[in-house]
Amino acid sequence: MGIQVITEKCTGCTVCVKTCPFGAITVINKKAVIDFNKCTLCGACVSACKFNAIFLDKSQSQIKGTPDISSYKGVWVFAEQKKGKVQSVAFELIGKASELAAKLKTHTAAVLLGHDIEHQAQELICAGADTVYVVDYPQLASFQDEPYTNVLVKLIAKYKPEIVLSGATFIGRSLISRVAIKINAGLTADCTGLDIDHEKKLLLQTRPAFGGNIMATIVTPNHRPQMSTVRHKVMPQPPLDKNRKGKIVKETFPLECFASRSKLLDVVEEVESLVNIAEADIIVSGGRGMGGHENFKLLEELAQVVGGAVGASRAVVDAGWMPYSHQVGQTGRTVAPKVYFACGISGQIQHLVGMQSSKTIIAINKDPDAPIFKIATYGIVGDVFQVVPELIKKFKEKLKK
Repeated sequence: MGIQVITEKCTGCTVCVKTCPFGAITVINKKAVIDFNKCTLCGACVSACKFNAIFLDKSQSQIKGTPDISSYKGVWVFAEQKKGKVQSVAFELIGKASELAAKLKTHTAAVLLGHDIEHQAQELICAGADTVYVVDYPQLASFQDEPYTNVLVKLIAKYKPEIVLSGATFIGRSLISRVAIKINAGLTADCTGLDIDHEKKLLLQTRPAFGGNIMATIVTPNHRPQMSTVRHKVMPQPPLDKNRKGKIVKETFPLECFASRSKLLDVVEEVESLVNIAEADIIVSGGRGMGGHENFKLLEELAQVVGGAVGASRAVVDAGWMPYSHQVGQTGRTVAPKVYFACGISGQIQHLVGMQSSKTIIAINKDPDAPIFKIATYGIVGDVFQVVPELIKKFKEKLKK
C-alpha cells in the first residue's frame, strides 16, 4: 500500500486518530491501524505524527478508486435547456471551454439532454463545440435530478472528458453536485474565473471564499473529470460562426436510466413584472443608501425611462426593501449589462463580484471614498435623491427629441 504504520515507532498516542478526516484510523493494542477502505491517502496523519510512525510512499499514493487520469481528454459543457431552448449560459461556457481546450490541445464538446432538441445542436457547434452529444427522450423534456444524473454519469464513463463545466444555475447546481458524487470527482462551485496551469495542465478554478473577502484558486490534481459550475454572465458569450462544422452524436439508453423516485406534476413559471436582471442590457441598482423601500420607486422610474431593470444589493434584500430575485452579488445574480447604475451602493467585494463585468459602470454615492468608485467608469459624488431625478429629467428630454 502507499501508506503504512511503523509499529516499532508507534506509541498509540491517538493523535493520528483525531487528525484523520475520514475516520480511517483506530488504535488497537496501543498501535495505530489503518482501514484502507476509508483511507484516501491524504497524508494528514503523516504530518501529525510526532514520532514519524506513519509513512506515505508518494510513488504509490494513487488514491483508491482514482482513475488513470491520462486517459481523460476533452472539455465538456452541460448545455442547459428549458422548453427545448438552450440557455445563454451554455454558450458563455462553450466560449470559455474552447479557450481551455486550445491550451490543453484537446477538443470541446457539449452535452444536450431533452426532447425534440436535436435542432439546437448546430447552434452549439456554431458557438465553438466540436462535438455535441444529444440524448433525446420524452422523459428528459423537463429537468429531473435522477434521470439527468444517470445519463450524464454514463456519458462521462463512456467518453472520459478531462473537464466538465456547467452553469451555476438552479438546474446546474442540482445536477452537477450529484454527478460529482457518483463519479468520485472534485467540484468547485460558483467559479468566476477559469484557466489552465501550463506546467501541470490542471484546471485553475477561481471563486470567492470567506464571504467574498478573498479569491481562492482551486485545483483537482488526482481526480477526473475536473468539474466546475460557473455563474451566468461571468464569461462573455462568443459570436456564432454559422459556417462552423462539427459532429452530432446521438446517444441511446435503456428506459431504466430515466427512472425517478419523484414525479413531475407541473412546471409553474415565475411571473416577473419587470425585466429579468440577468438578461437586461441596462440595470439600475440600489443599495443601503436609498434609505428605504419607498425610495426604490425613483430607481424604477429611471429604469423604465432607459428601458432597464432594477437591481439591489444584499443589504437591501436583507432589509426587505426588494425581493431576492433582484439581488446582485455573490449570493444573488451575476450580471454583465452594457450599463450598470450603482445608486447608493458602497461597493463591497460581495457586490462587486456580481457586477464588475458590466461594460459601463456609473456610480452615484455621496461618499467620495466609496470602494465602488475604484471600478466605476463614471463616478458622481452626490446625493442620489438629487442626482437620479436630474438623470430622469435629462433622459426624458432626450426621448422627446
